[in-house]
Amino acid sequence: MDEVAAAIADPIRRSILVMLREERLSAGQVAERFAISRPAVSRHLRVLRASGLVRAELAGRQRFYTLDPEPLADLATWLAAFGRPSGWEHRFDALETEVYRTRRERRPAAPAQQTKESTA
Repeated sequence: MDEVAAAIADPIRRSILVMLREERLSAGQVAERFAISRPAVSRHLRVLRASGLVRAELAGRQRFYTLDPEPLADLATWLAAFGRPSGWEHRFDALETEVYRTRRERRPAAPAQQTKESTA
């Protein structure tokens, strides 16, 4: 999880992940989209590959990269533990309870109960 967190700490690597989410790209295609040198992009791709976030596939002389979101799952689970449910979730639950209670109170009495009440 530490390697994944370190890999996504850099904004360029996050941008690369977004690109690879959409399509499989070669290192050259990734480098074309940035104003940094190709060797710098290669280093970023190496970090992403080492963290398991991208997979590389050799096709001839080119290396194509694809996103592997699996390593993000552990990090997302860990981060979710720090999220607090919003106040809205609790309020919607309370509203739902109140709506059902109001419906029950407004519901007309069953015919069997009406006849018992009218004979009494």
